[in-house]
Amino acid sequence: MFAFTFSLSHDAPTAPFPARQVSVHYHGWMPRRHNQSQSPSQVDVARAAGVSTQTVSRVISGQANVRPETARRVLAAVDELGYRVHAAAASLASGRTRILGVIEVSTARYSTSAINVGIETVASEEGYTVTTASVSDHASPDSFLDAFDRLERQGAEGVILLAPVTFLDNAMGARTERTPTVLMHHLTSGVGTDTVVDQSSIARLATEHLLSLGHRTVWHVSGDDYWLESRVRRQTWEQVLIEHGVTPPPVIPADWTPESGYRAGRTIAAIPDATAVFVSSDEMAFGVIRALHEAGRTVPDDVSVVSVDDIALAAYAAPALTTVRQPFEAVGRAAATRVIDLIEQREPSPIEPISAELIVRASTAPPGSAGTAR
Repeated sequence: MFAFTFSLSHDAPTAPFPARQVSVHYHGWMPRRHNQSQSPSQVDVARAAGVSTQTVSRVISGQANVRPETARRVLAAVDELGYRVHAAAASLASGRTRILGVIEVSTARYSTSAINVGIETVASEEGYTVTTASVSDHASPDSFLDAFDRLERQGAEGVILLAPVTFLDNAMGARTERTPTVLMHHLTSGVGTDTVVDQSSIARLATEHLLSLGHRTVWHVSGDDYWLESRVRRQTWEQVLIEHGVTPPPVIPADWTPESGYRAGRTIAAIPDATAVFVSSDEMAFGVIRALHEAGRTVPDDVSVVSVDDIALAAYAAPALTTVRQPFEAVGRAAATRVIDLIEQREPSPIEPISAELIVRASTAPPGSAGTAR
């Protein structure tokens, strides 16, 4: 069983109110000082704040059903007494919270919600609940660390990072040593790293599909370079072209949104000899196709488009989108299974690599008459 101990200080963000913003005056009973052999208890905090121990428990676990003034008094008493929160022991008599924490980047991407479905499914089967902490896109390492700390204070016994950003492995440091943690796509833990979906194979499938149709080169609309998966796909796209004796054209950067795909599509439309493009997500591909259509370039006769994800709308685009399917729910299930194995200290279940699948639809074809004439 894992035990977690956390300190609350004036500098630590604590739901729902930071203690440093509060000035509280006590009347009557004054808190006594404690030495290491006589640590303050929830009873002491409750007495200092003039509330019940149940209220103290609700405040330190971040529950919202506490009046603001009451929460302020409790948090001030916690600081004054130097109370140390034992998150697991404070939640259930068994000493277990059975809570999984998930850190996700706040985006409208379909992939996040689909992965969460897989996590919730396994968590429910194993008797766990899931709590989520969100950080903004392009958040700093400190934002992820703060999110991790929030989840720990809420009693998370393990954490899943749905954020394959490039700096997380080093930034998390000691946190991942004390709390079982896995990283989406690359399930990193103390027992080694297992790849759930090989992002390199995704880019290879997409690029080789377009080359096999007879296109002389393949342009690439990348996702945000802040994300690990975007870097891996770009690097593999370049490698595949070089293997086929093709000098990679310049990358067209985007940021995962349809709007950025639209801007990239306008760039592609202005390149006369561009006949094929690999777009790093379906949502960006919708923007690319719209821009090409407005410029009078037909998909796929003038420009073939292949993308990644196979979200539900991909089959209903005009034309229907050729894409590399990612099994998002399976990724979520694998991540939840691994972190629960670590929490329960049982032999980790083997992670079987999940194969990406090329779904060929109507947005790709051999170069048309317009393409071959150039």
